[in-house]
Amino acid sequence: MNHAYIVGTFDVAELAFLLFFGFFVALVFYLNRESRREGYPLEDEQTGKIHPGSLFDGDKKSFQLPHGRGTYVPEDVARDDINVPATQAFNAAGAPWVPSGNAMKDGMGPAAWANRSKYPDLTFDGRPRIVPIAQSHEIIVAPNDPQLIGWPVKAADGVVVGKVSDIWVDQAEHIIRYLEVETSSGKKVLAPMMVAVVHGNGLLDAILPIIDNKPEYVEIDAITAAQFDDVPEIETPGIITRYEEDRIQAYFGGGYMYATPERAEPWL
Repeated sequence: MNHAYIVGTFDVAELAFLLFFGFFVALVFYLNRESRREGYPLEDEQTGKIHPGSLFDGDKKSFQLPHGRGTYVPEDVARDDINVPATQAFNAAGAPWVPSGNAMKDGMGPAAWANRSKYPDLTFDGRPRIVPIAQSHEIIVAPNDPQLIGWPVKAADGVVVGKVSDIWVDQAEHIIRYLEVETSSGKKVLAPMMVAVVHGNGLLDAILPIIDNKPEYVEIDAITAAQFDDVPEIETPGIITRYEEDRIQAYFGGGYMYATPERAEPWL
């Protein structure tokens, strides 16, 4: 008897090959189903129409949110409105969209935002993560660093738009996230620290005050002075939600392309 055969002429090599082939097909099927979860509906690039599902569509994925906020299922969230005030440069799926309104307010291109949850980001122990520095109880600006509050703020056009009225800090990362700017009209808005440039001598203020003759101000070159009045506002004083964060950062980010007409033009 030939022990290489299991049944008839069916041997171990054939069995190993079939097992591998079956495993490989199952793996491809599984990976394709997993890639179509978390709200993966196939949609037409130009019209936004949702294509029908297929054999490879996976089940809905759900996430247990921290701090007792329940369960989040991405596919159950309403899809964003794709009707934006813009027209395509030419009739093709990949054609760029040309804004027909105020691109920074309408959320075009770099000014686009996501409809994030309307509650604040939290620390691991459930506290609001981003708060005014006075509400942090543990974070201060180092004495030798610029204190910033009260410093004038210049916009992209060189106009002094107002002054820094407060500093908002991240209690998890221990960094400055936003500067609160009180404009000349009395409106208070938040500007991301990442778009701000601090001008002044900093440490020299304390060491060599006699030769310190550099003007102290904060420059925010993302938008012009007039555009500060349209910065999205926060609904609750002292609290910024994830949705509001996305709106504010998108507005300033969009300013680098849309704040002035020449910014949207090619460099070459």
